[in-house]
Amino acid sequence: MERFLPEGRIFEQRLDLSLEALAEAMETGRILEAIPIRCDSEHNLHFQLGELHAVMPREECAVGIQEGRVKEIAILTRVGKPTCFVVEGLEGDNGQIVPRLSRRIPQEHCLRWLMSLPLGMVLPAIVTHLEAFGAFVDVGCGVPSLLPLDSISVSRIPHPSSRFCVGDEIYVLLKDQLPEQGRVMLSHKELMGTWEQNAKRFQPGEVVTGTVRGVMDYGLFVELAPNLPALAEPTEGIACGDRVTVFIKNKLTEREKIKLIVLGKAEENPGILPPEYYLTEGVLTDWSYYKNR
Repeated sequence: MERFLPEGRIFEQRLDLSLEALAEAMETGRILEAIPIRCDSEHNLHFQLGELHAVMPREECAVGIQEGRVKEIAILTRVGKPTCFVVEGLEGDNGQIVPRLSRRIPQEHCLRWLMSLPLGMVLPAIVTHLEAFGAFVDVGCGVPSLLPLDSISVSRIPHPSSRFCVGDEIYVLLKDQLPEQGRVMLSHKELMGTWEQNAKRFQPGEVVTGTVRGVMDYGLFVELAPNLPALAEPTEGIACGDRVTVFIKNKLTEREKIKLIVLGKAEENPGILPPEYYLTEGVLTDWSYYKNR
């Protein structure tokens, strides 16, 4: 199956960017990557490919730039970062060869590929930007897609930065395709396992640490793992975001609940809890977090 990778993955392969290699890539349509060294005042990107100076015209820098659907910042922020392209031409300028590059073309190919995939396909992605409402990720050739906040994990988190950092390599699930809008809808929580899979790691009588994700009159919701919230008894002086030490009072497997007692605040601060994946490839056709509900 044809596959399009997030930007940066091809760059890691240390490509041959000689004139001969560029000419061959132009003939075959091979996708290459390099780092732009400059964006000029007309928003054309400039590259140094071995001994050759190459140019990516503004309208070729991204799908939607020419039509105004994509903001110019999408071009400006490419400077200094691996950027994919195909070679459109090898043009002469004062006796020198100047490769003409296009990022728009591989992005269009990638979008067609995304629209052809079965729903539930697991894809690698790279986090590119964080907003309060979700994380933007690169699902191939710099094509941006939104991962909504409520799709990141079963455990409620206040902001995507509770789970991701820009540049993180993650996996996402293809939830829907919107070809008329040129975008796809993604999810993430399904890949981090069901209640049963996560709960197997914890047993009654253990003392562990967790992060408080909700404070209610009837108790505290404590995140034991990125996809496993549990309920603790009401405790004074504890707020959302606090790291706490908890005693696992009971695990009600038939009701898919874990009950905790807060022993106190924890000095341990592991920072962002990284995703723990139970699935990183293939197609997920059916998923239910709870088995018995």
